[in-house]
Amino acid sequence: MAWDFSTEPEFQAQLNWIDKFVREEIEPIDLVIHYPGAPYDVENKKARDLIKPLQEKVKERGLWACHLGHDLGGLGFGQLKLALMNEILGRSQWAPIVFGCQAPDSGNAEILAHYGTEAQKKRFLQPLLDGEIVSCYSMTEPHAGADPTMFTTRAVLDGDEWVLSGEKWFSSNARYAAFLIVMAVTDPDVSPYQGMSMFLVPTDTPGIEILRNVGIGNEAPGEGAHAWIRYNDVRVPKDHLLGKPGSAFDIAQTRLGGGRVHHAMRTVGVCQRAFDMMCERALSRTTKGERLAEKQFVQGDIADSWIELQQFRLMVLHTAWLIDQSDSKRARTQIAAVKVLTPKIIQDIVFRSLHVHGAIGVSNELPLIGMWTMAPLYGIVDGPTEVHKVTIAKRVLREYKAADGLFPSSHLPTREAAAREKLARYLDLEVGNL
Repeated sequence: MAWDFSTEPEFQAQLNWIDKFVREEIEPIDLVIHYPGAPYDVENKKARDLIKPLQEKVKERGLWACHLGHDLGGLGFGQLKLALMNEILGRSQWAPIVFGCQAPDSGNAEILAHYGTEAQKKRFLQPLLDGEIVSCYSMTEPHAGADPTMFTTRAVLDGDEWVLSGEKWFSSNARYAAFLIVMAVTDPDVSPYQGMSMFLVPTDTPGIEILRNVGIGNEAPGEGAHAWIRYNDVRVPKDHLLGKPGSAFDIAQTRLGGGRVHHAMRTVGVCQRAFDMMCERALSRTTKGERLAEKQFVQGDIADSWIELQQFRLMVLHTAWLIDQSDSKRARTQIAAVKVLTPKIIQDIVFRSLHVHGAIGVSNELPLIGMWTMAPLYGIVDGPTEVHKVTIAKRVLREYKAADGLFPSSHLPTREAAAREKLARYLDLEVGNL
């Protein structure tokens, strides 16, 4: 039996180094370069000059692009180690790109490693792993919401080229990307689950039109990083198909499972930071002759937040462990549960911290309001919370069956009658002894 909640000393030493490196070397960058999309704008000279030396230090430490296995060109850390790393990286918007594991590039690298040809890996994957470029996952469509079976973007084979036509919505980081991974209908006459494919599309291909870069919250118009794209008869070579025709859904599932765990552990890091701020505030401020820490309402907020964060952290780590033991498909229930809880934990803990801070908590002089806006975002990205709740319910119900007969299986009179019948001999002896 193996049941352990500890981290081996060698990897804990790495985690300690990561924690110090993020706090001392990376978090300061968040304070001076924080315009939308900054972590991905590697063409920006100021950003490039700052992050390149840090990336080299990470590579020297053997911590670069740890999300892929050795056979796929990575370090083979597995989801549990990655989860522990991402818990720390979640403190900073810059940390994931400094460590070469930022979204959407980590997921895109994973599917390229699994499904790409050798030529595709050489052209797209290797520069991605080396940190020379960033990428975009262009899947969602404006009219379809959370239902990919409603996608209408088409890819038609014309000689030696695929021709893509349609619109995509919220294609994150397209404005900075060297290439897009585009999901399109290739066979409209079959089920969407067999009729969609994925394509590698360089962003300098003629016909790609970014209609608008959508921002989050109060970001200024045009400064966002989530593109609304129109593909105007975009032509790519035949060999830019990723995987087999009709395999888009399988590819998407490979990409999304681990990514949701990484989002969740970075959320642990965000919430831990908000919790630390709340505790510091409670000990620092006094009202009506008492510190906030002595007020029972504040104590309740601290206790609830500590409990919820511990619960969530352990659930995410358990999910990562399950993926390492088998694969993401066998842990789909747990992955969906983690996705459901991610926005809720931000909503609860960050809001309490914000509230304890009072007016300064909602100001732009603290990071709390920015953290809080992540809650509705995480409730939508990678599928809305409601969809994942349905997944959980369906998968959990497979483990049960309907009751036989008129009454529930826990019906006490029925169970008592059955128990008396089973134990009749002993009950008769007991009566006789009386």
